[in-house]
Amino acid sequence: MVDVGGKPVSRRRARARAEVRMRPETAARLRELPKGDALATAQVAGIMAAKRTAELIPLCHPLPLTSVDVVLAIGDGGVEIETSAETTAQTGVEMEALTAAAVAALTVYDMAKAIDSELEIGGIRLLEKTKEPA
Repeated sequence: MVDVGGKPVSRRRARARAEVRMRPETAARLRELPKGDALATAQVAGIMAAKRTAELIPLCHPLPLTSVDVVLAIGDGGVEIETSAETTAQTGVEMEALTAAAVAALTVYDMAKAIDSELEIGGIRLLEKTKEPA
């Protein structure tokens, strides 16, 4: 792991995004799939994933997260996922925001795959990262 011990503690925030493309009729059924409500489940999965990022990504620093948010919005062509993560630490929190977005997208995929064989995950990207004095 990179030594961040000499860096000052800062308030850090990151936002990330992911998309799950699907047929419009699938998007309309996401809250009542055979496995349950895909949006509620994906929201919880994304939050849980952010909290476990250091266990999933080798050499990633474990961070004391102060906030994680996962918002899913249904559109005609699928689901847009936007996440944010915050911490007061010596290193950034972008991996936590990206992990939350990716796992939320994978959760939607897993729950909808039984009714739509054309699902596609894409657009996983960092939207913003900020750092302020603590």
